[in-house]
Amino acid sequence: MTDQQSLPPGEASPVSGVLRSEAEDPRQAWRRVTTWLEQHRPVVFDALGGPGTEAAISEAEARMGVKLPREMRQWLLVNDIDAGRRPEVRSPLVALGCQDVLPSGGLLLGLTDIERVYRHKMDTEEMQPSPDPEHPSWRKEWVPVSAETDGHYGIFLNTRTGTVGSWSRSSDPEEHEYPSLFAFFQDVADHLEGVSSGDCSGPGRARRLDPRHEDSPVRVWARTNGFLVNDRGRIPASVRQAYEDSL
Repeated sequence: MTDQQSLPPGEASPVSGVLRSEAEDPRQAWRRVTTWLEQHRPVVFDALGGPGTEAAISEAEARMGVKLPREMRQWLLVNDIDAGRRPEVRSPLVALGCQDVLPSGGLLLGLTDIERVYRHKMDTEEMQPSPDPEHPSWRKEWVPVSAETDGHYGIFLNTRTGTVGSWSRSSDPEEHEYPSLFAFFQDVADHLEGVSSGDCSGPGRARRLDPRHEDSPVRVWARTNGFLVNDRGRIPASVRQAYEDSL
């Protein structure tokens, strides 16, 4: 673990162009997470590994063919969970991730697992293209932050917009669950510390999108008729069309 330096006040994010203050630096939110873990779950804290390196990040970017935004690079330079480790032969997709960090479940990923999951999701979309081209199961600009061992569920960062979303095997991916990596780690820290994250008034606080009220009848109809849909997120076009055809 190493200490972090804040972004200069007023520095613009290379992803969104939005001015970010010191308080919005993702390393500040991550520090809340690591401070709590060090005090209450030292074993998990130790499993976070040491700092990452610019060389390792650049090499992973080249292999994936995607440029990581500054916010993600800053976080990985503080903690790269894999820290150069390599998975054993026949290991699961997520082989080195850290458990018991995220209240929502899933393993927090280091560079090795980020690359493994990313390549797996890209290969799957290429071999089995989504039926709706406008809403593929995976996009090139999505980079995983956490995932289950088998990769069926996880959290991703959109490298173009800087927002954080999620994917699940049973439903379409959901974008814009958090406005930034900072907001995501703030929410994680809030849950670890036992603080409610319902107040979204502060700068950079997590803002989980509520389900649209007009979608409620569609979800009820879908479940009644054997379709699998989540409580939140985009309803698949095929399900929405079936609902409209039933009216």
